[in-house]
Amino acid sequence: MKNLPTYRTPMVSLKAQVRDWVVVDATDIPLGRLASQVAYLLRGKHKSTFTPQWNLGAAVIIVNADQVLLTGKKGEKKVYVRHTGYPGGQRHIPVQRLSPEAVIRHAVKGMLPKNRLQARMLRNLHIYSGPSHPHAAQKPKPISLAV
Repeated sequence: MKNLPTYRTPMVSLKAQVRDWVVVDATDIPLGRLASQVAYLLRGKHKSTFTPQWNLGAAVIIVNADQVLLTGKKGEKKVYVRHTGYPGGQRHIPVQRLSPEAVIRHAVKGMLPKNRLQARMLRNLHIYSGPSHPHAAQKPKPISLAV
């Protein structure tokens, strides 16, 4: 039998990887679109060296979280449901009672893979209600999300 050629997937070493820092302005961007694009950046799928088993995504800073857009009547009718684990322990929390940071973090968490890397990726998400943030030393690049 002939020797068939073997192909190897090129792997970039972990030490050669550099984490990018990006700033996203959430003003007038629908919540779902913002969350899906931020999850894309957190996973690192925007890089040519994407590897699903490594946490090599960007660190994302979201500013103006209080100005995110809830389309339709979601601002009045959206309800988050959780369960305490006890009988009769179902709790309904309207979106008005949650902070804008919690709403965005919940949406982004739902769009990340449900595995051990999810918590590590969420550590690279920084959300602020106002236009300023304390991460100027990391020299984040501002990006605009396509709406």
